[in-house]
Amino acid sequence: MNNLREIWGKRFVYYINELQKYLKYIFTGHIAIVIVFVLGAGGYTYSEWLNTAPKDFPAFLVVAFILSILLAISSPATLMKHADSVYFLPLETKLKEYFKLALRWTYFSSIFLSLATFIVTIPLLTKVAGATKEEILSLFVFILVMKYWSIHTEFNYRFASNGKQVWVDRFIRFLLLFAALYFLLSGNYLFLIVVVMIQLIYTLVWQKKKQEVPFPFDHFIGVEQSRMMRFYRFANYFTDVPHIRGMTKRRKWLDIVYSFVPYAQKNSQLYLVLRTFIRTNDYFYLWVRLTAISVIGVFFIPFPIVAIIFSSALAFATVVQLRHALLSGHEFRMDQLFPVDSNARKWAVNKLMRMIQFVQAILVLIVVLVQGEFTLQLFLIPLAVYIVSELTIRMSKK
Repeated sequence: MNNLREIWGKRFVYYINELQKYLKYIFTGHIAIVIVFVLGAGGYTYSEWLNTAPKDFPAFLVVAFILSILLAISSPATLMKHADSVYFLPLETKLKEYFKLALRWTYFSSIFLSLATFIVTIPLLTKVAGATKEEILSLFVFILVMKYWSIHTEFNYRFASNGKQVWVDRFIRFLLLFAALYFLLSGNYLFLIVVVMIQLIYTLVWQKKKQEVPFPFDHFIGVEQSRMMRFYRFANYFTDVPHIRGMTKRRKWLDIVYSFVPYAQKNSQLYLVLRTFIRTNDYFYLWVRLTAISVIGVFFIPFPIVAIIFSSALAFATVVQLRHALLSGHEFRMDQLFPVDSNARKWAVNKLMRMIQFVQAILVLIVVLVQGEFTLQLFLIPLAVYIVSELTIRMSKK
């Protein structure tokens, strides 16, 4: 038991050190500015909407739906390594203490997102739905309990089924959580008791099945490796992560884009950078995600000034992350064998940034036109996207 505790302690320290090593590059001054602007714009829009929200708005349904999704997603963080399938095999019957620590860490590291969402929904529940302080407090306690139930139930299911069809378990838990939260908020306590009884039975069934099978080392090791890889891929947008190699894919439907780069020796770097951006999944999907968020935000945010701040912050984040990623690669390239200008790559990356941010601004403009309100403030939104992008390019040191 003491050995397992010691192993867990060492891995936990290593995990925290890994987080600290890369988080200092992620949460720099640039990203802090983006977060402040996005949160400020979102908070202002939310508060203004609460003042005009209809009284018949289904607040209980919306809150129960959002919280159920967050509570249902409860992948265990075991911190297991590839070698554990060999070295932990003799200790298989004694791993209970190790997983007790792992599930405890999973709970405390994942409950904050649910609690933060709960805090955000308090004004909606009190101002629109008329919830009392006692009801808010009971919801808070219920969230703490349901997260604990969800984490242990998913762990038992993965253990018993070797991780097969996890989405089925998550969907069932989502339905149970949604029903329980809605009945709690609406005051239907009899139905709430029935749902809680079903939850207990569901947990006991998988806990019993878990005892009938050996521990699936490969599955839990794979889950842990995938979890850490997601973090490393995200960190790779801000700094070089040595053991990350971005996946590439030819997007044949975008081959026509290469024709926009004229065939000339001075454009060789631009052509290479453009192909790198389009074919590298990390870079391409980063731009797609941020552009989609910007477009959706502009469509749903009813206040032009807030939409300008929101879209400008995302344009800033897009340029900062992609520009750093494209300029920080240290891999060998054939173009390095030829006598080209040392600033050619930087010029090419800046040129690409202007091209893709122009497209982002056009997409935002289309959303503005679709809304049908042709005011000066609305047309300032796509203009702000391009101006902020250009200023970020010019002011970046690297």
